Amino acid sequence: MSVIRQDDLIDSVADALQFISYYHPIDFIQAVHEAWQREESQAAKDAMAQILINSRMCAEGRRPLCQDTGIVTVFVEVGMDVQWDAQLSLEDMINEGVRRAYNLPENKLRASILADPAGIRKNTKDNTPAVIHTSIVAGDKVDIQVAAKGGGSENKTKMVMLNPSDSIVDWIVKTVPTMGAGWCPPGMLGIGIGGTAEKAAVLAKQSLMDPIDIHELQARGPSNRAEELRLEIFDAVNNLGIGAQGLGGLTTVLDVKVLDYPTHAASLPVCMIPNCAATRHAHFTLDGRGPALQTPPSLDEYPEIAWETGAGTRKVNLDTVTAEDVKAWQPGETLLLSGKMLTGRDAAHKKMVDMMAKGEALPVDLTGRFIYYVGPVDPVGDEAVGPAGPTTSTRMDKFTRTMLEQTGLLGMIGKAERGQEAIDAIRDNEAVYLMAVGGAAYLVSKAIKSAKVLAFSDMGMEAIYEFEVNDMPVTVAVDTGGTSVHQTGPAKWQELISTRHL
Repeated sequence: MSVIRQDDLIDSVADALQFISYYHPIDFIQAVHEAWQREESQAAKDAMAQILINSRMCAEGRRPLCQDTGIVTVFVEVGMDVQWDAQLSLEDMINEGVRRAYNLPENKLRASILADPAGIRKNTKDNTPAVIHTSIVAGDKVDIQVAAKGGGSENKTKMVMLNPSDSIVDWIVKTVPTMGAGWCPPGMLGIGIGGTAEKAAVLAKQSLMDPIDIHELQARGPSNRAEELRLEIFDAVNNLGIGAQGLGGLTTVLDVKVLDYPTHAASLPVCMIPNCAATRHAHFTLDGRGPALQTPPSLDEYPEIAWETGAGTRKVNLDTVTAEDVKAWQPGETLLLSGKMLTGRDAAHKKMVDMMAKGEALPVDLTGRFIYYVGPVDPVGDEAVGPAGPTTSTRMDKFTRTMLEQTGLLGMIGKAERGQEAIDAIRDNEAVYLMAVGGAAYLVSKAIKSAKVLAFSDMGMEAIYEFEVNDMPVTVAVDTGGTSVHQTGPAKWQELISTRHL
């Protein structure tokens, strides 16, 4: 019989969350490196290089892999013979660990959790509460799996109640392209099958806790239908040509996980949850002998990757760029941005649009400016800003036409594709959309030399900042004519891949 102390559980949760904020699982690093080595699409290869460089930088600097440090998900198995030396409940102990991890002064993590989600959406300030799944099992130990799930990938979750005769693979092949690139591929797909709707969702999330081992499965062959599905889905999704960051390429998923559960004779519930390029999870067991702390990997296990912009890279001064200059930028072209840009995401856009509707003056002049869709991590030490990678741009699509037509905004910077509504507005206003790599937040932050809040300071990370940047790398994702590389790139690579299979 084990006696689990309250402080041991709290310390173990806090340690695991700090650990996964800056250390990728080594199996993920190895899988991205392998994909980078064989990638033929230069745009996708460059994106993966930035992800790998960012990962090593975060491991060395112990700063977050992504500015979105996630919503905490915990799977707990409590042995029936466990005794507790604790005053708090199990959930309260876990949440105290979350609280301590996210408010650690030397590596404070971004608080993204909002209470009253359908109402005032007020930030809880410490990223609690976690989403906790508890099982009572045989034994005298407590087994815990902890993950920090980014909103961009979580928002791409898809669920369906299929007929028992329907093809799961066909549904996935049809559905993955509708997810866009906001989940920051390359990553993993977790598939939950069976049970009831909520059981399928939990299975999908739980499957993402496992290490990447698809190549081992390919080598030994499947032993059951779930493993057959893993292989079928893996090949089918990669044949779509979506590629890293949705730019087109050979690798869209690094692995596919499948967990199933008995279901009703009339039902076939299926849930698909993607994991992004900031894959973050850890596993530990408490047995009464003290806290279970994570062991750092050796930096020797990280590949040495160099990424340099090509000779044709265009340098852009944001302080002097004009609407005429922007017309010369080509889809897929790499730019290095220097000068001052504004920031703003969902809450700021909504507030500005509401103000304009009421005839109120905006607190900042957007004429001829660029706005970066970002919610940065707070800085530590001498940082101008903490990790500051882009957020998913499609969430701003419904505001785009109003912003372009009523403010004189010239360009936007974010991650992933824009929807047709936004592309049409960009074309009609001869504006431009630039893409930064999702999953390279710490690398991006090194280009930011100063940051100050200009408006909406009460919104925290959703405030409007002014960043001064030096050589921040971006790709022209939608040009002034409305050509989108997130449409042309995957279409090209899907065709190339299909011809190889003929």
